[in-house]
Amino acid sequence: MTAGESWAAGPGGGSVVRRILLGSQLRRLRESRGITREAAGYSIRASESKISRMELGRVSFKARDIEDLLTLYGVADDVERESLLGLAKEANVAGWWHSYGDVLPGWFQTYVGLEAAASHIRLYEVQFVHGLLQTEAYAHAVVTRGQPGARQADVDRRVALRLERQKLLVSERPPEVHAVLDEAALRRPYGDRAVMQGQLKHLIEISEQPNVTLQVMPFSFGGHAGESGSFCMLRFPESDLSDIVYLEQLTSALYLDKREEVAQYDRVMKRLQEDSPDPAESRDVLRGLLQLT
Repeated sequence: MTAGESWAAGPGGGSVVRRILLGSQLRRLRESRGITREAAGYSIRASESKISRMELGRVSFKARDIEDLLTLYGVADDVERESLLGLAKEANVAGWWHSYGDVLPGWFQTYVGLEAAASHIRLYEVQFVHGLLQTEAYAHAVVTRGQPGARQADVDRRVALRLERQKLLVSERPPEVHAVLDEAALRRPYGDRAVMQGQLKHLIEISEQPNVTLQVMPFSFGGHAGESGSFCMLRFPESDLSDIVYLEQLTSALYLDKREEVAQYDRVMKRLQEDSPDPAESRDVLRGLLQLT
């Protein structure tokens, strides 16, 4: 798939990806001409840091700025210019999640956009069940615990956002999801007994979906490869966009895309998958935990 082609994500679902794609192409054009970020910024009446943010796909694009940069970089071919300008227009489409801006941190909006556009999602969780796999009651308990001072209306909005994200799992072209959940995430209670029972039953059911692979890393295995904590790996249908590793922090997040860093997390994920019971055995683990709850 080329950068200019659409993919069956939700409305605006690929906008974040397209910003990153356009930014990387602008960076390659600038570097190939030996032009500094400072000079590029001057050409569009902006700062060097603005060029940096554009090249990282962290801001929206103005058509005039793209036109001026393409002229500066010597891109005279009408077809190439129109392709990049079209990509800029698509990159500015607002995603459905923007309507949740009142409860959605800016740094997490980027992740939701990437998640919505991913073709493969691989994740490891140790603290609690991943948001894509949570029941409404469990999500409510997690949000309430994490935001003890939040208004009830805000809690409800955050839960609604989480449920909206989950729709991609049953969309026309859902992503392949491979989740490894540490047993700690399944034993740590959020909500009452009924909430935990409902969550375990949901995991058993959703693990039967053809696009979902679920494994449990049991306590009995001992120390394992996921010693650095939870992480998520995203792969996209666009061939010129590298895999991204998402690491969530308390007030921000890291997005790693350097080949050597992604490769390290890929090795850890593969070891977790190899060392955990297979999906059928993991369902047995879930059934055992359900009986103990």
